[in-house]
Amino acid sequence: MEKEENQNTAAKNHQEPEKETAKPEENIDSENEKEETAQEAKEEIKEPTPEEKIAELEDKVARTFAEMENQRRRFEKEKEEAFEYGGYSFAKEALNLIDNLERSKQVLETDEKLKDSEALKKSLEHLDIIKKDTISIFEKNNIKPIESLNKKLDPNFHQAMMEIEDDTKEPGTIIQEIQKGFTIKDRLLRPSLVGVSKKVSKKEEKTEENKENIEDK
Repeated sequence: MEKEENQNTAAKNHQEPEKETAKPEENIDSENEKEETAQEAKEEIKEPTPEEKIAELEDKVARTFAEMENQRRRFEKEKEEAFEYGGYSFAKEALNLIDNLERSKQVLETDEKLKDSEALKKSLEHLDIIKKDTISIFEKNNIKPIESLNKKLDPNFHQAMMEIEDDTKEPGTIIQEIQKGFTIKDRLLRPSLVGVSKKVSKKEEKTEENKENIEDK
């Protein structure tokens, strides 16, 4: 019986190996590592000194004041522009009065029934007076006509609508004003629509020469 019990005990011991138990030394090492990591993290996150906090606050205050000053200047500029150019849209629309006066004048001048009549002469005089008075009112409000005729083409104030051959003028000289342009203070209300000079083409020069030679013969 004793032999059988010993054999059974040996077999049981052989089938179920003993469970390993955690060693106390390993637990101590793991806790030490955690403490060291926590200590290093604390050292990395340092509290700023009072001097550093004051410097940071001063920088924030300086930035805030600078932004406020920029906003103040921006508002001042917008207010000035609103005061100076507040009537920009109205002035631009009012230019139609001058255009209509000019068109009326042209219609009357081309009317064959009124040609060389006293009624036409008086009507044109009245239209000229109205036009001059209107321009005078504009000028008092800093709305001024752009000088164009015999001036060099300036893209800032003139818009070329056609080229006209003319050897008596330097190319690019304005020799015809189709529609008068205006400015309001230093801002363009609308450009002058103009015709500018260009050199006579060689073909036309030869044609003119041929005509002169035929006439001489």
